[in-house]
Amino acid sequence: MEKIRITIDGKEVFGERGQTIMEVARDNGIDIPHLCYHPKLSKTGACRLCLVRIDGRMLKTSCTEFAMDGMNVVTEDDGLKGIRRWLLGLLLLEGEHNCLYCDADGDCELQKYVKMYNVEKSDEDFPRNLREVDYVTSNAIKRNENRCILCSRCIRACKEVQVSNVWGFTERGSQTHLIADDDRRIGESSCVKCGACVQLCPTGALTFQPVLGTGLNWEFDKESSICIYCGVGCKIDFYKNKEGLLVKTRGNDDGPNKGHLCVKGRFGFDFVQSPKRLTKPLMKKDGQFVEVGWDEALDFVADRMKGIKDKGGPDAIAALSSAKCTNEENYLVQKLMRGVIGTNNVDHCARL
Repeated sequence: MEKIRITIDGKEVFGERGQTIMEVARDNGIDIPHLCYHPKLSKTGACRLCLVRIDGRMLKTSCTEFAMDGMNVVTEDDGLKGIRRWLLGLLLLEGEHNCLYCDADGDCELQKYVKMYNVEKSDEDFPRNLREVDYVTSNAIKRNENRCILCSRCIRACKEVQVSNVWGFTERGSQTHLIADDDRRIGESSCVKCGACVQLCPTGALTFQPVLGTGLNWEFDKESSICIYCGVGCKIDFYKNKEGLLVKTRGNDDGPNKGHLCVKGRFGFDFVQSPKRLTKPLMKKDGQFVEVGWDEALDFVADRMKGIKDKGGPDAIAALSSAKCTNEENYLVQKLMRGVIGTNNVDHCARL
């Protein structure tokens, strides 16, 4: 790729021809405020928050304007600050952005910029249209369009990442609003619950249903791991609340999934803290399951497996391993079957 050299806020930086100003800035550690832009999605220039001044005069959206060799870009001056405060003020006026009642409090890009530019909601009367609020039809996603800023991130994520085309806009002007399919509620639509729209939503318009009542965003601890449900090896971030309970997941951008998850990876973690999980071995005695010690349980299993092998040979025994075990435990299962029992009858639930 052909290299180009531009100046951003007085600093000479390098990029590649075909990159936008936003992309060159991000590659060089320069943050330009934005709401509709996301590096995984196509560019729209819808929110206008990323406006920059080019060569001292032109105002352009940095997420859509291509960087040109020798270009001089200013990302912040008094004029741009005023424009951003004005845009953020309009967003606050048009919607219901009360952080006190919002699940995204502490994890909201709109909130971040409102605080950064010291913007407060105006008391002036502004015509608003009440939009869809749906907290009940889906067990995965909560929807409150009154917090929507019409950035279209969810639409592009659904179309370009998941390729489901569930979300879309309808009507025009001040009547524009988000719809699922042909204006269905989210639980009645063709949504596959991948959660990509929620992960990329910059406000609290779309949130995860299981998080409700589990804690505050800034109280959650994050730990990265690998999804257990198939052989792809998606990297996943788990969030725990103060009680140590898993409350939500996000796809990690560093894995082969590049931040995306399926419905099982996104929501299939509740078994970890299920009260139905066995913590001690059970054996049936006199028709009833009773708790026994590990030595007794393992000796019983070993004796039964030996008896089956002696009677029917090693191929009379098979093992099905679980993705909910560690890699090391799964390795030992196949080692037991092949090295001790003497059979290759071993399979794994995550085999693709």
